[in-house]
Amino acid sequence: MTAVQTTSEPGGRHVAIADTRLYVVERGQGYPILVLHGGPGLDHHEFGDYLDRLTDRYRLILVDQRSQGRSDQAPEATWTLERMAADVGDLARALGLTRYAVLGHSYGAFVALQHAADFPGQASQTIVSSGIPSARYMAHVEQNLQRFEPAELREQVAASWAREQSAQTQEDFAAIMHDQLPFHFANPRDPRIVEFENRTAETIYTPQVLRHFSSQEYGGIELEDRLGRITQPLLILAGRHDRTCSVAAAEAIAHGAPRAELIVFEQSGHMTYVEENERYLAVVRGFLERHAG
Repeated sequence: MTAVQTTSEPGGRHVAIADTRLYVVERGQGYPILVLHGGPGLDHHEFGDYLDRLTDRYRLILVDQRSQGRSDQAPEATWTLERMAADVGDLARALGLTRYAVLGHSYGAFVALQHAADFPGQASQTIVSSGIPSARYMAHVEQNLQRFEPAELREQVAASWAREQSAQTQEDFAAIMHDQLPFHFANPRDPRIVEFENRTAETIYTPQVLRHFSSQEYGGIELEDRLGRITQPLLILAGRHDRTCSVAAAEAIAHGAPRAELIVFEQSGHMTYVEENERYLAVVRGFLERHAG
């Protein structure tokens, strides 16, 4: 295990779990929410300060997932969706949490959903933000890219995806993210794209994790036949114009999980918490107020 120096980031520290250490940043007090970033290969800075208004009542525990960000480097053989899902419960136990919610966005939503299916009821509530229940729902991404306008951005996004399996440096990864972001907003020219990049500028990218997962269907999530196992309340959040994690995928999760609620953000693409931030926070807050007490 390779030690990583804890920085002076407020609320940041390493927490030892089964076979590694995860870096977490805590903000606020109250009912705990484990917050899982996307990527794979990003870190907790993906959320910037977009969730911070929840800290008036909730304890946000923003996690750098296994081998990402400032977390210690674990063996590559452990870089699996299933192991990262198990990390969620391990981290909760290490923090002494008895009741908590999990919120995962994008790839973090894959992890959150896997955790809910593999360990039903371990989290008291789960929030799946821009996720899918099966890799088959990624099949439409290429079609969406072929129709994507304007054409110059289509070429830019396509080239960035092709570079994922060869990214070597943080700069490579940052350039890939910059080039892909227009695809992830409902409006590819949305001025909030630049704002998002500024508010997440401290992200520590992990290109080796991106390379690993981009060559393996991003973990190969396959949970459609196991959604009925999930016992806790489940909130599914989807953007109407999401070109990667479709509303149809969200509907499949809502149909399969017995205690699921689906909210569709009509003005959003993949970045719901950025594009409709006020409503996003209100929906999350309302769900937790109903189910967390």
